[in-house]
Amino acid sequence: MNTTRKSMLTGPMAVQALKDSFVKLNPVTMMKNPVMFVVEAGTLVVLLMTVFPGYFGTRDDVGFNLTVFLILLFTVLFANFAEALAEGRGKAQASALKKTKNEISANKVVGSGIKRIASTELRKGDVVVVAQGETIPGDGEVVEGLASVDESAITGESAPVIKEAGGDFGSVTGGTRVVSDRIVVRITSDPGESFIDRMISLVEGAKRQKTPNELALNTLLTSLTIIFLIVVVTLSPIAKFVGIELQVPVLIALLVCLIPTTIGGLLSAIGIAGMDRVTQFNVLAMSGKAVEAAGDINTMILDKTGTITYGNRMASAFTPVGGRDEAEVAAWAAIGSLRDETPEGRSVLELMKRDSLRYDETIAADGTFVEFKAETRMSGIELKDGRQVRKGAVDAVKRWVAAQGGTIPADLDAKSDAIATEGGTPLAVAVDNAIFGLIYLKDTVKPGMRERFEQLRKMGIKTIMCTGDNPLTAATIAREAGVDDFIAESKPEDKIEVIRREQAEGKLVAMTGDGTNDAPALAQADVGLAMNSGTTAAKEAANMVDLDSDPSKIIEVVSIGKQLLMTRGALTTFSIANDIAKYFAIIPAMFILAVPEMRALNVMHLGSPLSAILSALIFNAVIIPLLIPLAMKGVAYRPMSAAKLLSRNLFVYGLGGIVAPFVGIKIIDLVVHLWI
Repeated sequence: MNTTRKSMLTGPMAVQALKDSFVKLNPVTMMKNPVMFVVEAGTLVVLLMTVFPGYFGTRDDVGFNLTVFLILLFTVLFANFAEALAEGRGKAQASALKKTKNEISANKVVGSGIKRIASTELRKGDVVVVAQGETIPGDGEVVEGLASVDESAITGESAPVIKEAGGDFGSVTGGTRVVSDRIVVRITSDPGESFIDRMISLVEGAKRQKTPNELALNTLLTSLTIIFLIVVVTLSPIAKFVGIELQVPVLIALLVCLIPTTIGGLLSAIGIAGMDRVTQFNVLAMSGKAVEAAGDINTMILDKTGTITYGNRMASAFTPVGGRDEAEVAAWAAIGSLRDETPEGRSVLELMKRDSLRYDETIAADGTFVEFKAETRMSGIELKDGRQVRKGAVDAVKRWVAAQGGTIPADLDAKSDAIATEGGTPLAVAVDNAIFGLIYLKDTVKPGMRERFEQLRKMGIKTIMCTGDNPLTAATIAREAGVDDFIAESKPEDKIEVIRREQAEGKLVAMTGDGTNDAPALAQADVGLAMNSGTTAAKEAANMVDLDSDPSKIIEVVSIGKQLLMTRGALTTFSIANDIAKYFAIIPAMFILAVPEMRALNVMHLGSPLSAILSALIFNAVIIPLLIPLAMKGVAYRPMSAAKLLSRNLFVYGLGGIVAPFVGIKIIDLVVHLWI
């Protein structure tokens, strides 16, 4: 995985965000955020009263009105800056991606020949040839050949990946480069519809839709704003009835402090930053809804092969038979594997190295390698001195030895069955007419998977492993990996069935996959994470794509989703809680001269009514930029129960939201009172 992280704030990014803050003052743009639109409208009213005091007030109020106007203006600008800064990070990444879209030439297959054209002329279904050193001109599927492809332009990873025709690793992305060999690619997208095009539009935030949770919170904030607007409008005639004259700027200041401006100013930034954090982990979220849904996941469906395990059966032990010792079995297994380029063959040599076992490599010098064949189910080597070494399926090796006139060790079948019972695959090793022992092959669980599943369990997420293996092998892998449940001999329809069953119980389900057969399940799941190395069908069905093709990364996605929900909840709690302090600052200040008994509510002992109002307004404005780092970075997430999480948030952000304004407003008042 690419571990490089962009800095939250760079000079050019901050300058651009500052410019965008003024551009976003456009009322058409501001109307998308009702809370801040009300603040902007109040700012405009105070501005008119400042510029035209004769029409909208008295000249004695100009200084106060100007001060209120500037504070309100900065409040709106700070909110715009938070959103612009969050968007700027996506735009910076989009600029880098656009560099991969420079004009690329393509070798299009036309009839029996090849025509060189611009990549922009390619259409879905066209076939192109890409040789070593050339850039793949568009998204497609490899239909012929095998090549090493550098995908660093997309993923940030420098290590090339192998792409080949057929199977689940034939999908290629436009803008990546062929490092070696040659492939024939069938284009699968028209210009403007490629994977990079979608990435650019998504990371820029141009098509970012608000999530259901975000829409619900927006509705709540809008409702609160309307309620407090009505309260403030009706407050003026009520005050007049008891002989108190409330100036319009004071009423606007009260409204701005009453409505939840803090969360209103940061809400968009939180949502954008949530998608950006997923992108920082090289995961492309097709919508903000997918990120948010990840935070509420109850069940996770994982493929065994390539997700929980490496996918290739590898040598894990040597088992001697017939009175032989382990060193003999290991030595002949290694000699028979020296020229075996299969994963199983290479794993034998890796096991020898790991266990510091010795063998004489010169024995195989000038020998003739015997490749594995489906008919014989064996491979091996014909040595120069006439000896024959074979390794392969136990029954095949037994027949071969018998044909050589040898005898079968009495303990061979028992030890072979023991390996199979544990979920492994036994390979017999023989030299001429004697069987020396067995190689224990097993699909190895990736390091750290048990710890990761334990982490998910603490999050309250149930893990289910799907595998085509028999129940015995599946149970062994499930026990070793530490998953909660497993489905053996599963077919694509079985994955969909278990997803639907969990969803019918009201649970949200996540699924990882990379093959065409995973596409239906990825589409059915609430969060479908497809591997970038997988097929086009899988990537189109999913709502997230992992550019690093690391299936276990779904755990990070879940953490980010929970972090997004926690951040939004924490800042909402803080925003509403800090209004309490502002009430104690402004309400007494408005009525204290006419109703001296209101002094009892001036618990902060603020200097004067004027300084109290200005101090509350200033705090209301400056708290927004102070909280931008938290909105961008997110609240730190730790696996714990919902009850503990709620208690922690109420204590930290609820109590903090009450205490911080009392302290902040009092400190600001000490300065403002001296200035006034």
